[in-house]
Amino acid sequence: MQVSTFPIEGLLEFRPRIFGDDRGAFFESFSARTMEGLGLPHLDWVQDNQSSSKAGTVRGLHFQCPPHAQAKLVRVAQGRALDVVVDLRAGSPTYGQHATVELTAALGNVFFVPVGFAHGFVALEDNTLFLYKCTDYYAPAAEGGLLWNDPALGINWQLPSEALISPKDAILPTLAEFDSPF
Repeated sequence: MQVSTFPIEGLLEFRPRIFGDDRGAFFESFSARTMEGLGLPHLDWVQDNQSSSKAGTVRGLHFQCPPHAQAKLVRVAQGRALDVVVDLRAGSPTYGQHATVELTAALGNVFFVPVGFAHGFVALEDNTLFLYKCTDYYAPAAEGGLLWNDPALGINWQLPSEALISPKDAILPTLAEFDSPF
């Protein structure tokens, strides 16, 4: 498995070896041994989520506050998505900065997002299936977010069409209005 790091500490992209033949393909999408070998602490993955999105759907930027903060492993099982994270860790030298990675079903790549980041994505194709593995359960009282198109974040969402946004995501605070719980 190939591992890539980012200028923002803690983010990792995993690219598995894909074994293909005339029947199809196989790859390992998660390995605790690989993560621990990289020096990551053992994480208890307790909930898996899946969403299906039309091209241009933006979901995010979301997080859960402590004590229900979540680390995530995210990947695309069908289609393509641009995954976006924003560093919300108070005192971090990269606070307010973002990173992006294109996740595709063809590559099978997986993005590790530690606690302390807002997370979102845009579906770049219709019928994009997005999978999330989380270290804590969904807790409605702990959820938070940032406005996806806050100009201060400077995110190029690479929208293939007009953005499709939920009413809840359209009214999230900007980074300037935000006080980090991390």
